[in-house]
Order: sequence, then C-alpha cells, then structure tokens
Amino acid sequence: MAFRFPTFAALAALALIPAGALAQEKAPGELLNVSYDIARELFQQINPAFQATPAGKGADGKAIEIKQSHAGSSKQARAILEGLPADVVTFNQVTDVQVLADRGFVRKDWQTAYPHGASPYYSLPAFVVRKGNPKNIKNWDDLVRPDVKVVFPNPKTSGNGRYTHLAAYAFALETYKGDQVQAKEFIRKLVANVPVFDTGGRGATTTFVERATGDVLVTFEAEVGGVIKEFGADKVQAVIPPVSILAEFPVAVVDKVAAKRGSAKTAKAYLDYLYSDEAQEILARNFYRVRSEKVAARHAAAFPQVRLYTTELFGGWDNIQKIHFAEGGIFDQVFGKK
Repeated sequence: MAFRFPTFAALAALALIPAGALAQEKAPGELLNVSYDIARELFQQINPAFQATPAGKGADGKAIEIKQSHAGSSKQARAILEGLPADVVTFNQVTDVQVLADRGFVRKDWQTAYPHGASPYYSLPAFVVRKGNPKNIKNWDDLVRPDVKVVFPNPKTSGNGRYTHLAAYAFALETYKGDQVQAKEFIRKLVANVPVFDTGGRGATTTFVERATGDVLVTFEAEVGGVIKEFGADKVQAVIPPVSILAEFPVAVVDKVAAKRGSAKTAKAYLDYLYSDEAQEILARNFYRVRSEKVAARHAAAFPQVRLYTTELFGGWDNIQKIHFAEGGIFDQVFGKK
C-alpha cells in the first residue's frame, strides 16, 4: 500500500468533463466511484476483484473500467452537485449522501436500498502516535494536555474530522456527566492543540508522518492500520481509545447520473459486491470493521473491543449539522469564530 497524491491533476481534469458529454456516450462499460479521501488504496484492491466477477464485465465480456475520485467527503458531494459525473458514491458520512438525495441525485430512500443503513463497513476514530508513545497518550483526555499537539482534518470539510470532533465531544459528555459547558470547553482545548487543519484525512496523515508535525494523529482506525503498514512500526504505532464513535461508510447509486449514462445496473452490482464475503475480506485486510459475521470472526484478533457511541447521542445528523457544524455552531465557537 502506498500513500501517493499524483492523481490530483487527473481528477481535476475529470471533474471538468461536462456531465452531459459523458451522458451522451451511454457507456455502461465504465463506472466512476466518487469516494472519500483515504479510500484510494482500498478501492485499488476492490476494483480488480469486482472486475473478475461476472457482474464486473460488460456486454462485450471485457472488464468494466472503474475510475476513482478521492477527496474530502463533503467536498466530493459538492463536486457532484456541480457536475462531477459519479455513478456511485462511497462516502464516510451520511449527510454527504443525504445532500445528494435532497437535490434529486440519489433516491430518497437510499438508506433502505442496502443492508445496515447502506453502510457495508464501518470504522471509528483512533490514534497514531510516534514510536514508543513518548507522550504516553492513551485516551481522549490526553489530547487536551498543554504538552500535546494533535493533528486531524478540518471538521468543516472532512467527515473524518467531524467524527473526531464528535468522538471527543462524546467522551467529554461522559466524563462531565452531560455538562455541555464543560464538554464545549474540552473541545476548545482540543482545537487549540491543533497546529494545522488539513481539508481531508490523507492531508492530515501527510502532515503528521511526512512533515513530522504533532504528537498524535486522529483518524479512522482503518487509516491508522494503513499508516503503520506503510511507514513502519519502527516509526509509528496505534493507540485505540477505549471509547469512540461509530463511523459509518454509506454508499449509494447516483441515480440521476447512472440513468443518463446507462450504468444503473452495473452501479448497483458494484455496491452489492461490497457486501460479499470476498469484498468484506479485502475490507478487513485493510483494517475496516465489516458486517459479515464470518469474515469479522476471522479477523477478530486485529480489532480491539471499543465502546462505541452513535450519532444518536447527539440527536442524529440533522441536529449535529445544526448544532455543531453550521455557521456559528459549536465548532465555529471553539475555533474562535463569532
């Protein structure tokens, strides 16, 4: 697995292709998966496995070409609204699919189209620290100490960052027995310890590992495993906090685009494949927690038990957006905005 960024120019060029131009081609032998920032290597493994199945071949018997686009999940949703011709989305936050549904790009009942709320796998915010864990970081309260610098992506642009904010807030609510004032102060201290906010999870990884900034990186557990595999256990190590928040990874066919391109059947088959034991095995090997009980049992030793809150602690995503991440919300308040 290699964390590389040379595809940005190509992806930018793809984003400039008018949706109508591709629609006229009616090319079901091609699929564009628009995904979150850190999923690049994951789908580089899933795509050829899907192409090897009967569903992964076009009418001519040739493998369907699967293109990828990766950036912060919310940024990707905006790009689709502005014309990026996605056949499917594989995001890391429900609201980024819901905004597409609200604008008619995705079916209204998209969460019932696939099992587990259309989330074939999941993860949770966890930590990467320097080898030997010199700051002795074990839990969320260590991240607000004055001697600790924390790296995680901007919650205003990244689903990864939003889950970090919510996990820390959930920990604070538990610690302070539901006291919102103290919980907000906890988040203020956490944000004050962040030297730089990258727009997405992969940028945060680069800042921490390659630029040697910060004492701890907070990112999805799947990225934690990938970072250690890529850069070596002699440089970094994982710390899985005992409490965190369930991070779902929702998927959907972008019906408005797929109908025009003639790719709806292929798009559905692609997302169906993510639930297969074969794909779930690939996901588990890439440090994602999976829905298949059989596959999960095979990899149980790799995934420590963590007590997970859900977004229902905050009243669901609609409330979260309004209270935490809207203009003037809690994140803006602790970040120093009025």
